[in-house]
Amino acid sequence: MKIASGILTAVLSVAACSAAFAQGDWPKKTISLVVPYAPGGYTDSVGRITARYLEKALGAKVIVENRAGAGGIVGTQYVAKSAPDGYTLCVCSVGAVSVAPVAQKVQYHPLRDLSPISIVSTIPQTVIVKKSLPIHSVDDLIKHAKAHPGALKYGSSGAGGLMHYTVALFQVRTGTKMTHVPFKGGAPATAAVVSGEVDLSFTNMTDALPQMEAGTVRGIAVTSSERSPFASKLPTIAESGLPNYSAESWNGIMAPAGTPDAIVQRIATALAAMAKDEDVKKAMAVAGATAVSTTPDEYKKKIAQELEQWSELVKEFQKK
Repeated sequence: MKIASGILTAVLSVAACSAAFAQGDWPKKTISLVVPYAPGGYTDSVGRITARYLEKALGAKVIVENRAGAGGIVGTQYVAKSAPDGYTLCVCSVGAVSVAPVAQKVQYHPLRDLSPISIVSTIPQTVIVKKSLPIHSVDDLIKHAKAHPGALKYGSSGAGGLMHYTVALFQVRTGTKMTHVPFKGGAPATAAVVSGEVDLSFTNMTDALPQMEAGTVRGIAVTSSERSPFASKLPTIAESGLPNYSAESWNGIMAPAGTPDAIVQRIATALAAMAKDEDVKKAMAVAGATAVSTTPDEYKKKIAQELEQWSELVKEFQKK
C-alpha cells in the first residue's frame, strides 16, 4: 500500500512539475517555427500566419526560420533532432511526414521522433501548365505525355515530397512518363512553370492562384476529391477521368518527441482558437487554404493512416 501510495505521489509530482513548467516557465524566450521550404510558398505563408497568432496567444516572440531542402526533409529532420523544450517547432507537411518516410531513407520517424500537435490548414494541389503548351485539360495532358514519353518536365518542391509523388501516382494511373525537376519549394517550382524552365507542376493552390489570375500559367485541374472554392471552375482529376485519384496537402505544427505534454496541450489549445479566428480564416483564404485544427491524437491517427496509404502506393510505383 505504501509502494502504491509512493508511486501515485511521484506521478502527481511529475504531472504538477510538467504543468508548472508549461504554464509558469514556458515560454521565456523566442520560439523558432521552422518552415522546411523556401520563403514565399504555401507552407511559408501558413508559417507566418501561425507565428503572428502564436506570438499573441503565448506572449512570446515567434520567428519563422526557413530550412529548405529535399522536399521538406531537411527542415523536418532538424526539428526532429532538436531539444524537446518547446522552443523549436515545425510547420510540417504531408510530403516530408507521410510520404518521404515510406518512399526513401530519412533520419527520423514521424511518430517516434516528432510530437504532432495540430493540423492548421488544408489545401488542394493545382495542375498548372506552361501557356505555350497545347494542353487545356487532364485528357490533353495524358495524350501529350503519351505522345512524347519523358519530354514533359514537371517541377516539385523536392524529391520525395507530396508534389513529387502526386505526379508519380498520376503517371502510374495513366501509363505516362514525365521528367522530374526538383526545386527547394513550391514557389520556385511554380516560378519555373512561369519562366518555361519546366512544363508543368502539381503545385499548391497558394502558389498557383496568383499566377492563374495573372494569366502567366494555365490551370487545368485540382488534385482534391472535391472542387476548390478558390478555383471552382477547375475540375478535379477524378472527375476528369481518373476515379478515386485524390491528394490533398496539409500543414501542421509538430514538436520534437519528448516535448512536455503540458506544452503540447497549451499550443494545441492556442491553435484550436486560431482556426476559429476570422482574421486567420481570411489570411488563409488569401493563400488558397482552409484553416482547421485537430487534437494531437487526431493528428497522430491521420499520420498513421497516411503512412499506410502511401506505403501501399510506393509499392505500386516500384512494380512499374
